[in-house]
Amino acid sequence: MHDDEHVMWEGQWIVAKKRGRWEYVSRARSIRAAVILAIDDGHVLLVEQFRTPLARPCIELPAGLIGDGDNADEEHALDAAGRELEEETGYRAAELIDAGEFFSSPGMVTESFTLVIARGLTKVGEGGGTHHEDIVVHRVPLNGVERFVADRRAEGKAIDVRMLMLLAGGLLDRAAAAD
Repeated sequence: MHDDEHVMWEGQWIVAKKRGRWEYVSRARSIRAAVILAIDDGHVLLVEQFRTPLARPCIELPAGLIGDGDNADEEHALDAAGRELEEETGYRAAELIDAGEFFSSPGMVTESFTLVIARGLTKVGEGGGTHHEDIVVHRVPLNGVERFVADRRAEGKAIDVRMLMLLAGGLLDRAAAAD
């Protein structure tokens, strides 16, 4: 049996809710996100941007909101991913593949994201995001991701949970070695 959901507080972008004893948040207007795994010529595109809730820069996969522009109701995840990849990194993809819907932190947030694989990348601009964003683009060799993440962590930067996709091999090797 599910208790009714109650809105406790609502802002422009976030809604705090309660169901029974459980408190959680969701994005207003059911906005979703697209996260892009862009790998090209043995390198992955990562972005670094200041995240206010963490009060520090964060290393992430490129990502953005679906439907946050003029065509909000009709925008498809792949269209948003292509737009955000170019805005944030300056790269355009020849092919975008929907790899499914995932949930960020399901015990606390209803937010989901569509993981999009970007292939056939061409540099078409500088990236860096829109006028209100200050995004640094990193093109990192796949065989150097673990070192890159460790170095950024040592500098005090936050690491987004989705980076685990790129670190999984090394983590699995370490777990198996301990077995």
